[in-house]
Amino acid sequence: MQQKRKIIAPAGLENPLNVAVSSRDRSTLDMVAQAVKHQQTLLAFQPVVIARDHQRVGFYEGLIRVMDETGRVIPAKDFMPVVERAELGREIDVVALNMGLRTLHDNQGVRLSINMSARSIGYQRWFQVLNRWLKKDSTLAERLILEITESSAMDQPELVIDFMARLSRRGISFALDDFGSGYTALRYLKDFLFDVLKIDSMYCHGIADDPDTQVLTQAMIHIAQHFDMLVIAEGVERQADVEMLVAMGVDCIQGYYFAAPMIRPGWLLGKHGGNAQAGMRA
Repeated sequence: MQQKRKIIAPAGLENPLNVAVSSRDRSTLDMVAQAVKHQQTLLAFQPVVIARDHQRVGFYEGLIRVMDETGRVIPAKDFMPVVERAELGREIDVVALNMGLRTLHDNQGVRLSINMSARSIGYQRWFQVLNRWLKKDSTLAERLILEITESSAMDQPELVIDFMARLSRRGISFALDDFGSGYTALRYLKDFLFDVLKIDSMYCHGIADDPDTQVLTQAMIHIAQHFDMLVIAEGVERQADVEMLVAMGVDCIQGYYFAAPMIRPGWLLGKHGGNAQAGMRA
């Protein structure tokens, strides 16, 4: 059998693939940096519905979006993997928090979750934004949920635990996002103060047809229930999966089956940057 030859760049030359990836990443960083600089950012809102009453919304997740030079709306999945480890990732967290708190201030009946990285915990500008808004409107804390991904929380668990303890005393809630996608040490769950556990979409999509995934997901639900966490299934797109997850005991469901993220949902009153049309999916 003929062996595949490895492509090795000549001495002094970079691998063409690495060069292409590096160039693409620099282009992405530049695009996001320009969007932040010129305030071409916005939030798209996706409802998290009550599992046993799909007409009721528990809260909305505010998902960061940026616009490129053509005005095209770029979802977070297309730029966050590049920027989240850079200093620009902290700036994105600041922007998302500021827009989220403004949304809560302008829409008093809404509860909202905003994503953040554990790298922003010690970032002074992030705290300045939080403190300024909480001073302006004391009702914001109890309507704000901060989502931290499993992988980010496990980067520096002790730091996250202390951070959550301090902000929980101010009335802010926390969600453990993308649970099951990383490597959470289960011993930390009793020390974390997460109020919500969001099961990663890799388990929820197609769960009705996969007995093995059902077993794993049921175990995650039992763990969350033991620690008095609200359980949310993410990325749900099929009715069969909705029915299975409801039967398994999740509290809320989020996904395209109910609604795509919307830049201008009907309830939105405030202005949040950009020039997107009302009701536009993002």
